[in-house]
Amino acid sequence: MSHRQIVKPDQLDLESPGRRDYFVALEHDSIWGDHLIPLTVMVGPEAKAGEGLVVFGSNHGNEYEGPVVIRHLLSEIDIGRVRGRIILVPVLNPAAFRAGTRDSTLDDGVNLNRAFVDGAGLVPALGRITHRIARFVREAIWPHVHMVMDLHAGGEVGRFAQGTSFHPIDDPVQGKRIEETARWFGTPIVIVYQNETPGLLPSEAERLGKITIGSELGWGAAVSETGIRYGRHGVLAAAIRNGLLEGEIAPIAHHRDNTQLKAEMVDRACFTTTPVSGIFEPLIACGTRVSAGETVGLVHDFERIDAPAWPARAGVDGVVISQAWGARVRQGQHVVVTGRILDWLE
Repeated sequence: MSHRQIVKPDQLDLESPGRRDYFVALEHDSIWGDHLIPLTVMVGPEAKAGEGLVVFGSNHGNEYEGPVVIRHLLSEIDIGRVRGRIILVPVLNPAAFRAGTRDSTLDDGVNLNRAFVDGAGLVPALGRITHRIARFVREAIWPHVHMVMDLHAGGEVGRFAQGTSFHPIDDPVQGKRIEETARWFGTPIVIVYQNETPGLLPSEAERLGKITIGSELGWGAAVSETGIRYGRHGVLAAAIRNGLLEGEIAPIAHHRDNTQLKAEMVDRACFTTTPVSGIFEPLIACGTRVSAGETVGLVHDFERIDAPAWPARAGVDGVVISQAWGARVRQGQHVVVTGRILDWLE
């Protein structure tokens, strides 16, 4: 039987020393009951107001490395070693997680990572479960943390060169801290991506000045063993290196070997869009360096069986960050994403 206490958001105690395990209850829209968000908080003797680390899994419901990473950390982090505040949320979006889909398909059909918009959870038009989760994060979590980790994977959308991610940051101090934190996961790539999409959780956290890390730790709605390793190490490194957790930690993998690449996928040229629907055939692996114009994949249109396949070409010199995961692709889909390689901040 679960030892977790079921509480409403305003009953959470994220301040008192010790460990507490909760299910946060948000009213269900269609049954007489609640969606339950698992949340564990660990508060040490040196915790400061407004400072701490929160780690989210399952912003999207079919991306599983984040929930598995956090499930491991729930048993691996000893409250006796915790100095500051650590908040672990393995399943932020139970509506989507239960459906096994990117969005909250069985409920309101909303993508939580587009739901951080004005009025979320406060006005009737934005009052169903996914927008109320955004409101919960804003009101209950943001005031207690200065570091945010939002662990994603490609789900059924894209295959990725595994990486951490963030947006271009105007504040040089915040940007340097974010980049350093992102590198400690050990992933082959650190991704700087466009910030034009409205309603992103990481965008809001960055705007609030928080050290914010996203990630793409796997793909295919599966669980990647390397993605789990990167995720666990990155979270622990952030906690230890920022004085929230006692311990020592050393770089791993591509960070240790100095083989990490920082790649920027910001402007439109980085995104290769197919003009036809069909079957996507990748020709090279994600993480491969390419030149602009190089054919990376082919889209085969089987309704025009004798026509040549459409060549999906790299839009810029750099490295292939992502490609379509499923074979079936639709007209207008970004089937290849290429990032320009950048220098590390000094």
